[in-house]
Amino acid sequence: MKSIIILGIGESGIGCALLAQSRGYNVFVSDSNKIQESTRSQLIKNNIEFEESSHNIAITMKPDFVVKSPGIPDSSQVIKSYKNDNINVISEIEFASMHTDSEIIAITGSNGKTTTTLLTHQILSDQGLNVSIGGNIGTSFSSLLISDDYNYLVLEVSSFQLDGIVEFKPHIAVITNLSPDHLDRYKNYEDYIKSKFRIVMNQDANDYLIYDGDDKKINSYINQNKIKSKLIPFSIERKIEEGAYYKNQSINISINKKKLVMPTENFSIKGKHNIKNAMAAATVAHLLKIRKQTIRKSLEHFQSVEHRLENVLTINKVNYINDSKATNVNATYYALDTMEAPTIWIVGGIDKGNIYEDLFPLVHKKVKAIICLGKNNFKLVENFENIVEYIVETRSMEEAVSTAYKIAKPGYNVLLSPACASFDLFDDYKDRGRQFKAFVRKL
Repeated sequence: MKSIIILGIGESGIGCALLAQSRGYNVFVSDSNKIQESTRSQLIKNNIEFEESSHNIAITMKPDFVVKSPGIPDSSQVIKSYKNDNINVISEIEFASMHTDSEIIAITGSNGKTTTTLLTHQILSDQGLNVSIGGNIGTSFSSLLISDDYNYLVLEVSSFQLDGIVEFKPHIAVITNLSPDHLDRYKNYEDYIKSKFRIVMNQDANDYLIYDGDDKKINSYINQNKIKSKLIPFSIERKIEEGAYYKNQSINISINKKKLVMPTENFSIKGKHNIKNAMAAATVAHLLKIRKQTIRKSLEHFQSVEHRLENVLTINKVNYINDSKATNVNATYYALDTMEAPTIWIVGGIDKGNIYEDLFPLVHKKVKAIICLGKNNFKLVENFENIVEYIVETRSMEEAVSTAYKIAKPGYNVLLSPACASFDLFDDYKDRGRQFKAFVRKL
């Protein structure tokens, strides 16, 4: 019987533990933090051995391989110890991929990957295909495989997950875009880009890479590296002969001489970034020979993602918008670019090596006041104090929302688009977004 140690028992960890046990592995779980009661109950119920608040037992064991949580860096002592002993350390998506024959559509990118994943799943589901959705969004890849068998799996995958793959091989890979992110984890931007492109490392000529043809970093990497899969770009700036492009308010897709033209005026999601997300999802669907009518209806009826440019309420003619999922500068750029009214911008959290210069023109043009929300706002104040008339620091969501309410005038937007991670004041970006909505509703 093969043995496996699972480091970190979050959503992906518990899914991996249960999948491994169902496939006959000897499973041991180790978490450096206290394990949540609900998770502990699942482990006990399934007779899975575990330790919590340390890796002391795990580090003495010699398993066949180790599956680590995406949040554990390779630089950690426990990971170094296993690698020194030549024990394979892999990610949960790698382990799960060893236990399925489903056709995998994997979607990554700095921004837009969640929306594109949801759009893709929506179209495939509306077509009546046997499909499920998971990965870095909601249900873990492993959890999808415990008791069900799908023909197609649509997965959102992160750079951290891709760092731990060996043979993971999606039939269709999507890279929505690239922008500097997680520079607190990677040595430099180039290393982050290399991690994203690991999504194609096992693909061959029978597979596809769909990517943003307007993204200079993506194009540069493709031009400098051998990509074996068939390249399918999409663009809103130029005509694409083999791929997708946007012209005259329509998406145009041409692959293998099969064409599709689809007007976008009735799409439920708006903005240039969402046109790109829709193009990526529609291109996946076109490759899978899904009917044009199904693609169009899916895109017209799609409900926007929670915490991504989510309209919360209009109070005294002021629109409150929750974009808590914007955890990097590029995501916030998209958000500010869509603002068509004077905006009060709530920003801040844990900086991930952010460079704010690209935002300066948008902030100067659209932002009337900045409300900093974080434990350390020095970098934000330093960058923006000479661009806006009013900048204030706050230490809680209640204070930030209350301050915005006092400043905003009728016709203004109040936009929560933090451009930073959330863990200084919140459990995660979802907690941050839900607190924003809760305090807005109390106004």
